[in-house]
Amino acid sequence: MEKKELARLEIWKQLALHAAGFDAPERHLRHLTQDPQRLAHFSASGGGLFLDLSRQRLDHKAMELLVKLARQRDVMPKMRQMATGATVNTTENRSALHMAARDFSGSAIAVSGADVMPEIRRVRDEIRRFAADVHDGRVVGSTGKRFADVVVIGIGGSYLGTEFVAEALKADAVEGVRLHFLSNVDIHCFGRIADAIDPERTLWVVISKSFTTAETMANAAQARAYMQEKGLDPSRHTVAVTAKGSPGDDGRQPALAVFHMFDFIGGRYSVTSAVGGVPLSLLFGYERFERFLKGAEEMDRHVLTAAEDQNLPLLAALTSLWNHNFLGYTAGAIIPYAAPLHKLAPHIQQLNMESNGKSATADGRLLDVETGPFLFGEPGTNAQHSFFQLAHQGRAFPIEFIGVLQPQPAYRGYAHRSRGVSNHQELYANLVAQAQALALGRDGDEAARRFTGNRPSTTILLNELSPENIGRLLAFYEAKTVMEGFLWGINPFDQFGVELGKQLAAGIREKMAAMNADPAATFDDLDPISRHYLERLFAAAK
Repeated sequence: MEKKELARLEIWKQLALHAAGFDAPERHLRHLTQDPQRLAHFSASGGGLFLDLSRQRLDHKAMELLVKLARQRDVMPKMRQMATGATVNTTENRSALHMAARDFSGSAIAVSGADVMPEIRRVRDEIRRFAADVHDGRVVGSTGKRFADVVVIGIGGSYLGTEFVAEALKADAVEGVRLHFLSNVDIHCFGRIADAIDPERTLWVVISKSFTTAETMANAAQARAYMQEKGLDPSRHTVAVTAKGSPGDDGRQPALAVFHMFDFIGGRYSVTSAVGGVPLSLLFGYERFERFLKGAEEMDRHVLTAAEDQNLPLLAALTSLWNHNFLGYTAGAIIPYAAPLHKLAPHIQQLNMESNGKSATADGRLLDVETGPFLFGEPGTNAQHSFFQLAHQGRAFPIEFIGVLQPQPAYRGYAHRSRGVSNHQELYANLVAQAQALALGRDGDEAARRFTGNRPSTTILLNELSPENIGRLLAFYEAKTVMEGFLWGINPFDQFGVELGKQLAAGIREKMAAMNADPAATFDDLDPISRHYLERLFAAAK
């Protein structure tokens, strides 16, 4: 297969040459950050967020070259084409219109000549009415009791982003409503949820575009059997979020309601669609969900209108590419100094690594550069007592710190001071100190106590964890991910890398089903290693 020789572009060569000089002592961050204008020159505000790149291993020339790269790669024109319905998902011949799910402008957005916005607004209205009916007791379970537990059955993009938002805004939950997530087909996961819920007061939300996803369908079948064992009518305790015409939309599996999702919104970009809208509106009300949507819309407007050198997601994407392709960092961490954001990193792991973990370009050629750094994360200060030893003195990796100026209103009353500061101030002190320590390091005669510094980090600042700001943060990371893909020339909307394992699992599943039906069956036609593991599984069950 022909290679796409990105590394042979003149601008790429210039960036590589410039990056080679960053090992010089005068380019150490302890020197770069001495510039009194450093923060002013390497920070920007927009869409409700503040982005600080002053502790990244960047200088003015590096940023100028990176912005030039973005222009040569047509990142902004491609973003605008995406937002207006162009077929940017070329391998699947689809648009990528997640931005349309939070568009309140009243403008038309056409796919194949048809305006998609009336359908999007219809689904929003259906979610709003259904959530109100549940909260007001007009929709109840089969024994007449109001719903209190909501269980989301879905995997990957059908739950990760929603779980992030649900945890971030749990303080705003409707009184008496609890949200649970059943993603893994592991029976331990179902058992733990069954132990925690009141079956008569539980609503199951099955989320699958195709309604054929193996794990989701297995869990949905387990939930139906569980409800029937409890003497409940599953159709009075189930709603579906699925594509029009799927098996979940054709009446063969009756439900209280069916909410449609669309081919032009991919799973990992679907939080602002019905995928997130149904469970989140049930958790904290449609009005708060709409505030979340409008925060995302505000960041979208910033993305599509801000100049390249002031565009927050583009600056972050360029910095990520600089770190990965030119400075040689293979991993990155997301460290929110706010416990409610503890599910942000798992969501961004899927969003970014499934989008950009590619080796082929959008036009079908092999790339000659690496994409997709490894991403992981944990809230501060927990992370400091977990893997920051490596961050400070082991193998370096760039970190994105996220700081919040105000705790959520429900917790602002806890203002006890220890050593003269509140808990929130103590948290914030660690946020500031960790970024500074990574950048500056510390010299010393004892090797074990020496810190080399020069370890890059970004700081993102939010005023508070409001629905609007969570929407802005979500849209920021979505845009950053897509822009990285456009910079590399890959398609950030397909995910063929997950298919092979699933296909092999289907064949193994058939063999196991045959054994369940006929104990005399064997696994002799499988490869010896697979046969070993299956024989051990069935032997353990005897």
